[in-house]
Amino acid sequence: MVTNFLFLCFFSIAREILLKYVKLKILFSSDSFIESEEWKMIHGQLQKAIESVKWPPGSDKFLLYPESGKKRGMGNGVRPIKRAFIRTLGNFGWNVEEKIQITNNKRWGKVDVSRKLDSKWFVVEWETGNISSSHRALEKMALGMLTNVFLGGILVVPTREMYNYLTDRVGNFEELEPYFPLYMSLNFKDGLFGIIAVEHDGLSEDTPRIPKGTDGRALV
Repeated sequence: MVTNFLFLCFFSIAREILLKYVKLKILFSSDSFIESEEWKMIHGQLQKAIESVKWPPGSDKFLLYPESGKKRGMGNGVRPIKRAFIRTLGNFGWNVEEKIQITNNKRWGKVDVSRKLDSKWFVVEWETGNISSSHRALEKMALGMLTNVFLGGILVVPTREMYNYLTDRVGNFEELEPYFPLYMSLNFKDGLFGIIAVEHDGLSEDTPRIPKGTDGRALV
């Protein structure tokens, strides 16, 4: 039986010195998938990949410089944050920046990471763009599930609290929340569709800003 989950699933992180996995909002799941070994494996690997993100370089923590990103040259960048996450999943055997055709008449852009489960794909996107980019990522994953190309999709976004210290207008969990009923109304048949919110461990004026754009060292 297909079940829509109408609640937030909260997951505590035992180690509080890493980028924190704050919550998972399941917009859709089927009983057969959420109870499967495949989902347990995927969920566990996603948690480990999120925990692998640390800042500053060489640290065992994830701290942000406490400055708003609303003005040019201020705040913390977002693109470098996902590098350790992507690399960790790649080490687990995920495909990185794979192009997947989800409709017959259009070849869509790359997805950040993907894993083939039998004949379908499970994909994960880490948001580094604005709120419009977040909606495009969700729409792409939803369409892939409706066409039975994707078995599942997860979007990773910062919380509103973390957003305050990042590049202005980056997509975030709370800004997407009013649209959850729309995505939950879609007629998926199988798999899992959801959003993970992540958050920094703390703030420190002794921490360098995370570079904006693609500059700077990877977060490991």
